[in-house]
Amino acid sequence: MKAPSARLALAFSCLGHAYMHLFTAFYFVIALSLETEWSLPNHELVKLWAVGSLLVGLAALPAGWLGDRWSASGMMAVFFVGLGLAGIVCGLVSSPTALMLGLAAVGLFSAIYHPVGVAWVVKSARARGMALAVNGIFGSLGIACAGLVAGVLIDAISWRAAFIVPGAVCLATGLALILCLRLGWVRESGSDQAPEAPPSRNDMVRVYAVLLLTMMVMGLMFHATQASLPKIFDLRLRDLAGEGALGIGVLVALVYTAGGFMQLVGGWLADRFPLKPIYLSAFLFQVPVLLLLASAASGPLMALAVMTVVLSAVALPAENMLLARYTPQRHRGLAFGVKFVLAFAIANPAILLASWVEGRSGEFTELYFVLAAIAATAAAVAFFLPNPKTAVPVTAPAE
Repeated sequence: MKAPSARLALAFSCLGHAYMHLFTAFYFVIALSLETEWSLPNHELVKLWAVGSLLVGLAALPAGWLGDRWSASGMMAVFFVGLGLAGIVCGLVSSPTALMLGLAAVGLFSAIYHPVGVAWVVKSARARGMALAVNGIFGSLGIACAGLVAGVLIDAISWRAAFIVPGAVCLATGLALILCLRLGWVRESGSDQAPEAPPSRNDMVRVYAVLLLTMMVMGLMFHATQASLPKIFDLRLRDLAGEGALGIGVLVALVYTAGGFMQLVGGWLADRFPLKPIYLSAFLFQVPVLLLLASAASGPLMALAVMTVVLSAVALPAENMLLARYTPQRHRGLAFGVKFVLAFAIANPAILLASWVEGRSGEFTELYFVLAAIAATAAAVAFFLPNPKTAVPVTAPAE
């Protein structure tokens, strides 16, 4: 892949990461407005996203398979166009059932991004850790901007605009990618730009066994936190956030922006140090943070929310590099598809768990006790990753 094409591929992948997370996060802020608009409680509105969140995970496997067998760039074009149209449709509906179907379409097209876009970055980057970190920052900015964009559009126009405007921007990006593909400005690389010596079969089996659990735990913590933070801030920080959706959106944006930029630290560490201690430490430190977050308020609540997001962000480049290192290139899209089946299929029980805890107690204290327990379990399992070794680079074939 020539440098200009590689840079454009990374740019479109980064935009796709931002859009994917924006579209899968902004509904939790929009739901706060729909509580009044449709006279439904928040926990009932959150359930409308359950089918969509399930599809984000389940559809990742066939999306990754198609990215390997057909075309990563072609699948990315489908992602942008389909997600943009789904967002526009959600802004035009007038009933909970229709919104649930629109959100299901959002989930279906969102599923394309991770197995295709992340594998695209891994193949084209020479410094994988830093490329994945930059790509990860855009994902975190998507989450951060979700609350901010939704809050601004809701307060300035309506909840419908919070769906339609991002949908139109995503659709336009898809059309731009199609144009770049037609003009030959974006092309796919036939081989890794930073290949490594293949691992042993025993190490591959051990890594897959560990990651099957830890990736699922990472997804559960991510989705449960994402679903609960806006309402936690609404309950515990209303004096700081003020009235309306914008204040809550700003607080959520601050948390995920801080976490996003810390992925640069994670990427820098992953390029220079063994991956196992980075990954293991992230889970270990999550345990006390989540326990304290369960009942924190005011300033400590904001600090702890930032810390839990930062720890997850620092772990992600190491996790993706572990998966890429122990997967043959020809199956990498499929492997990332498996990862995101686990990471996003778990969103459904995570959201339902958050909804059940809130409906039962009116708060989320018990939820964060559960998250702390599963983080401790993941740390114990991550201990069984192969002993840290420095990857042996091999010469990339000329293109």
